[in-house]
Amino acid sequence: MEYIKLNNGVEMPKLGLGVFQMNDDQVREAVPAALESGYRLIDTASRYYNEKAVGAALAEAGVPREELFITTKLWFKDHGYVKTKEAFEVSLDNLRLDRLDLYLIHQPFGDYYGAWRAMEELLDEGRVCAIGVSNFSTDRYFDLITHNRIVPAVNQLETHPLNQQIATRELLHRHGTVLQAWSPLAQAHPDVFNDPTLAGIAQAHCKTLAQVILRWLTQRDIPVVVKSTHEKRLRENIDVFDFQLTENDMQAIAGLNRQQVLADFTHQDPRMLELLLTLA
Repeated sequence: MEYIKLNNGVEMPKLGLGVFQMNDDQVREAVPAALESGYRLIDTASRYYNEKAVGAALAEAGVPREELFITTKLWFKDHGYVKTKEAFEVSLDNLRLDRLDLYLIHQPFGDYYGAWRAMEELLDEGRVCAIGVSNFSTDRYFDLITHNRIVPAVNQLETHPLNQQIATRELLHRHGTVLQAWSPLAQAHPDVFNDPTLAGIAQAHCKTLAQVILRWLTQRDIPVVVKSTHEKRLRENIDVFDFQLTENDMQAIAGLNRQQVLADFTHQDPRMLELLLTLA
C-alpha cells in the first residue's frame, strides 16, 4: 500500500474500499474480504445506512485499530454546530470507534459553516484525525477556506479518465487539500471500458483496464475510494502498486478527459438538492 500525507501530517492510504449502496449483508462480506486483501481504508457515510454493519465487520475482523483508516460523512440535514456534534457521536457509536480518521461534510448544502466549526473543534479535541469535504465545487470550497480557520484535508469528488478534475485539483493543491476520487472507474462506463487506449496500456502491462485506471490516479497522488462486493475484484483493485505507468501512458490517458460528469446530477444542479430533500 502507498500512502499520502494530508495537510496536518496524517498519512492516508491511497486506495480504500467504498461501501456506497452496499446493504448490511454485502458489507459483512466485503469488508472482511477487503481487510484480508490488504485494504486498510474503509469509507462509509451516515446516509449509506450501513455504519453499524461496517462497525461490526471491523470489530470481528480483529485488525489492530492503528492500522485502520476509517472515513464517514456528515449528512447535510445534520448540518449546524449542535446537530453536527450529535451526528458525530451517532456515527462513532455505530462504527464502535473512539475516534474517526477522517470526517467529511457529505454535501455542500445547508449550514455547513456551523458544521465546519463543530468539526474544527472535534479535530482540536483529537476525536477525529482529519476533517474534509465531499462534492464541494471550487466556489463552495474557496468560500469555506476563506472564512474558516482550518483548510479541509480532503475534497472527495467524482474523478476518472472522462472527468479528470484538472483545474479543481490545481486549486485544491495550491491550498493544501488532497483530491480524493470517488467513482474512479467511471461506473464502468462503456466509453471507458471499451476504450482502445486504455485497453492497449492494460495489455502492455499485463494488467486489467481497471487496474490501469487506479494506477493512473494513485501514481498522480490522487487517492481513490473504489467499490466492489466481489472478492476477486477486491483483490485486483488493490493489486496496483507493483507497476508504473510510463510518461507516454500518462499523457495518453490525460487525452481522454472530457470533463464529463457521469453521476445522474451534479451538486450545482438544484434538482440534486430537491432529490436529496426527499430522502430521510
